[in-house]
Amino acid sequence: MQAEACGAAPEAARDADLILVGGGLANGLIAWRLRALRPQLRLLLLEAGPTLGGNHTWSFHATDLTGPQRAWLAPLVARHWNGHEVIFPQRRRRLEGGYASISTSRFHEQLSATLGPRARCGVPVAALTPTEVTLADGCVLRARAVIDGRGPRPSASVVLGHQKFLGQELRLAAPHGLERPVLMDASVDQHDGYRFVYLLPFSADTLLVEDTYYADGGELDVQALRGRIARYAAERGWQVRDLLREEQGVLPIVLSGDVQAFWREAGGVPSSGLSAGLFHPTTGYSLPDAVALAELVAAQPDLSAAALFDAIRRHAVGCWQARGFFRLLNRMLFRSAPPTLRWKVMQRFYGLPEPLIARFYAARLQPLDKLRIVAGKPPVPLGAALRAALDRPSARAEVQQ
Repeated sequence: MQAEACGAAPEAARDADLILVGGGLANGLIAWRLRALRPQLRLLLLEAGPTLGGNHTWSFHATDLTGPQRAWLAPLVARHWNGHEVIFPQRRRRLEGGYASISTSRFHEQLSATLGPRARCGVPVAALTPTEVTLADGCVLRARAVIDGRGPRPSASVVLGHQKFLGQELRLAAPHGLERPVLMDASVDQHDGYRFVYLLPFSADTLLVEDTYYADGGELDVQALRGRIARYAAERGWQVRDLLREEQGVLPIVLSGDVQAFWREAGGVPSSGLSAGLFHPTTGYSLPDAVALAELVAAQPDLSAAALFDAIRRHAVGCWQARGFFRLLNRMLFRSAPPTLRWKVMQRFYGLPEPLIARFYAARLQPLDKLRIVAGKPPVPLGAALRAALDRPSARAEVQQ
């Protein structure tokens, strides 16, 4: 596979017009959209692991996307539900908004069929520049541009909290009884920050059970979380027949930072997804931003490295500047209450009108929405809430809103 990629390169020694490094969600959607709109473009999608998409489940609310976006994404969607629920110690609520998920297996299957040999798994990358990729075996591939989509990159320019999780896809001995997803079951014991269990019912007897934490630290105690998932299932009366799949992750939750410095650290390499800081600052959802970026790249008349870097950087900086309110909320969530009481912030939020909640997830809050979210008596001490709102750990660089 790699030897083939290192063969004679056409067009002034270029192996492709565009090389996408990392076969995750963002780069996968860029390749999917380019293949549909610009099939003549010579693409390479390189993934170090055995499958495109790794081992993940990506979800989104129907209102996160436009109708045309949902249409072109539809072949990748594994499951859709009409409505979802949340559970807190003092509130249980059903919301009518549609919800959908993309599974790794469907993502890999659809992209592999569409891209064919343009998608290559098992190809680790040792280094890259804006126009070259050096593989682990020393082979060098060249293109007009390279897009780095290998996940979050370390940066001294942003201050983070963490959303960390362990998920298990389970087959039960009997139907679980869930008709729709439970996005947050925060009625569970609180550990290591704001804890909730996330449930996706894929069939009558299979579901994803994900133990999730908004935590200060990024350490993930896998064995402890496995035990908590087992106890949660037992408390629900579910007898587990098979463990079908397990996934885990630690996602960044941005508190503050310097977006211009973040992009200077990229060294002129176009990037995507978490590498570009393109995810919802509070929820960590990345699919809506990945869809928007795929459309942006597919529409670019100039796919040179310099032009792509500038276009993606301007887009990402614009998103950062528009989302300062979410970073303020993150600081309030992480710094205004003891970790085991953070659930109160989210319980209060889910008492707000459903259209506002939908706009929150879509990162399209209106001015009155922001006022409604912070108005009234806060569910945490007022002084602590104000200090958290004003505290910017990297205040010297936080973009002025």
